[in-house]
Amino acid sequence: MISEKDLEYLERCVALAETALNEGDEPFGSILVSKEGEILFEDYNHVSGGDSTQHPEFAIARWAAENLSPEDRAQATVYTSGEHCPMCSAAHAWVGLGRIVYASSSVQLQAWQKELGVEPSPVKNLAIEDVILDANVDGPAPELAERVKQLHVKLHQK
Repeated sequence: MISEKDLEYLERCVALAETALNEGDEPFGSILVSKEGEILFEDYNHVSGGDSTQHPEFAIARWAAENLSPEDRAQATVYTSGEHCPMCSAAHAWVGLGRIVYASSSVQLQAWQKELGVEPSPVKNLAIEDVILDANVDGPAPELAERVKQLHVKLHQK
């Protein structure tokens, strides 16, 4: 279940996604939040440089592996504007991060891309739960999905 506090963190993710779009990148943004509610790390997409692995969720996993104990990782929450792709889900699981909360789902993204006539991703669309065993996941957040969709519309109208 997504709480009011979760929505506040997801709002930050959508703002980061907007920053990515304004900087010429795909609109995805994510944050890592400690058990105490402190934002530990935040990032947005950096794939426009040609490296399609530069997702913010992947950056969070790398940062957490280098900077947090296994216990702190397990108790942290990743908030993100869009549901993790399979690569990011795997990275999340491999470093032992905790809960994931997302504003829009990969199913929604796929539908929006189809509606906009955008080529599908070369990676199979899998839910986080299809990649991570015993995943603790909440999303999507209907309150934010339309805002995320509009960022993708803007991306593909350029």
